[in-house]
Amino acid sequence: MNLNDRANSLYGLKQWGKGYFSVNENGELCVLPERLEKSRISLPDVINEVKTQGIELPVVVRFHDILRSEVKNLNTTFNQIIKESGYTGNFFGVYPIKVNQMREVVEEIVDAGAEYKYGLEAGSKAELLSVLALNTTADTLTIANGYKDNDYMKLVLLGRKLGRKVIVVIEKFSDLKKIVELSKEMNIEPMIGLRTKISTKGGGKWSESGGEKAKFGLTHVELLKAVHYLDSQGMRHTIKLLHYHIGSQVPNIQTIKDAVIEATRIYGELHRIGVSIDYLDVGGGLGIDYDGSKSTHFSSINYTNEMYISNIIYGIKDICEEMEVPEPDIVTESGRAISAHHSCIITEAIDKIDHTKHDMPLDPEPDCHHLVKNILDIITDISHDTPLESFNDALSIKSQSEDAFKLGVLSLSEKALIEAGFWRICKILKEKVSEMEYIPEDFKDFNVQLSTQYLCNFSVFQSLPDTWAVEQLTPIMPIARLNETPTEHATLVDITCDSDGKIDRFVGNKGNKQTIKLHDLIEGEPYHIGFFLTGAYQDVMGDMHNLFGRVNEVHVFNDEEDDSNFYIEEVIKGSSASKVLASMQYHPEHMAYVIKRQLDDLVSKRELSPREGVRLIDFYEDCLESYTYLKSSQRSL
Repeated sequence: MNLNDRANSLYGLKQWGKGYFSVNENGELCVLPERLEKSRISLPDVINEVKTQGIELPVVVRFHDILRSEVKNLNTTFNQIIKESGYTGNFFGVYPIKVNQMREVVEEIVDAGAEYKYGLEAGSKAELLSVLALNTTADTLTIANGYKDNDYMKLVLLGRKLGRKVIVVIEKFSDLKKIVELSKEMNIEPMIGLRTKISTKGGGKWSESGGEKAKFGLTHVELLKAVHYLDSQGMRHTIKLLHYHIGSQVPNIQTIKDAVIEATRIYGELHRIGVSIDYLDVGGGLGIDYDGSKSTHFSSINYTNEMYISNIIYGIKDICEEMEVPEPDIVTESGRAISAHHSCIITEAIDKIDHTKHDMPLDPEPDCHHLVKNILDIITDISHDTPLESFNDALSIKSQSEDAFKLGVLSLSEKALIEAGFWRICKILKEKVSEMEYIPEDFKDFNVQLSTQYLCNFSVFQSLPDTWAVEQLTPIMPIARLNETPTEHATLVDITCDSDGKIDRFVGNKGNKQTIKLHDLIEGEPYHIGFFLTGAYQDVMGDMHNLFGRVNEVHVFNDEEDDSNFYIEEVIKGSSASKVLASMQYHPEHMAYVIKRQLDDLVSKRELSPREGVRLIDFYEDCLESYTYLKSSQRSL
């Protein structure tokens, strides 16, 4: 088995990697930004350079070339299938910036999409402010979704004044009166989109964003009412787009087919009553195969980009031909599929918590309790032929010891001996069970029960909020030593003071797993773990739990003329302690003043030397300005 096959077997690399990742001969995980061997970038090399520049982990690593590749792939595939099918409309995609509003991300997408007339979508007033400043090309679309007040509507019309194709999507009927009144006041015609509710629902975690009870959109009754109202205002011709949305991360291609058919029927019926709509906006939903299972699980999809695009184009084409109406230009709002792969988080496993590891010598006192003797007898007599009996006996003794200790029958040292003996038995049995052809049911989850917790320098709530909030699966794997066989069944825990700060669901090549195989930690040698496909939503949804704040960030570009095949184009510093404290209404300068005053008081009482006092206040102030996450080597006082 070669290294890539091994990485796929252990971590599902090929299934979720989409051709952007591979393992080199040194056992290092590499990124292929253009899916070409010549563009191979070693992730350990990137991290080494990051550290050389004084940037501490954890760190977000962005590969902007992957962003460009995904924009190109979506647009060229749409255009290719449009040409092959004889479809008479065009494709005008937009990127919904809510998926990742980082300026550097949006700018890269705009630049990569310029030749394809690829636009942007906004879902709030602040997002529209940014989109108007970034999407300045007259031929691209700007889609304005979400609930709107007068200022939002005026911003839409400002875009129209600037000669932009800004389409305001009507989510509720009352918005129509606002846009009509303001357009007359500002003397500029709007481009109006009508969002309709369809009965098809997306499935998975986000299915409730579609369907007849969706938060946004017009019912069929309201849709016709809107047409009649605009007709009465002499503005029926301003209806340019019909929009629907069935949810994010749609796992099943059949759902996409059904939605396209239903929405195209509505488009055709509107055309029959004289509404000449230019664009059919199929919304978002193009998913990512996070777990590599190619299934209808909410963390997966059972289709490719090509299948998704073909079903949209041919679905619209077939209904339009049947109803004898023109084929509209197609708009998609695919964000997750564009941005997910370009970003990953690299952190360090700084320690491990092995519940089975006990250095306590199993040397009881001669007059020790009989439970202690019994557990030690099991260790001596444990047999390959009766592992289940040995395990059940050990469990029974452990349970009895807990009750005996509560009653004061066992001493603390005797209780500790039984605990150490129990875990020794488990480790012996684990080795014996691994050699069995048939594994008894009681031992099916033995690796999970005996798994080691790897303590990682990051916050689940900041960097992987969907993992905690909606049980989203995230591909995770070490970025080096992939030429070595990992020996530890592990789960991951973060450095927050929260029991939920853990990851115990992992991607495998044969379904999801409760543990991940990792290598043993080597003293003095960093062990780096990567969290992948984090470019959609995770970058911008993190919270301030435990005041950890945003992590450091680097932007990596491919450079085939460089010896390492890459260069770091930009570094964005993560949150300092003072920054996150200030965001919570603390005053770091005053905090430092309070500490200084207390230290000065100790100096004046001669309880502390002046030199020590100065050193301690300098240390406190330095901590205020430093990174919120743990340092590789802790500063000593």
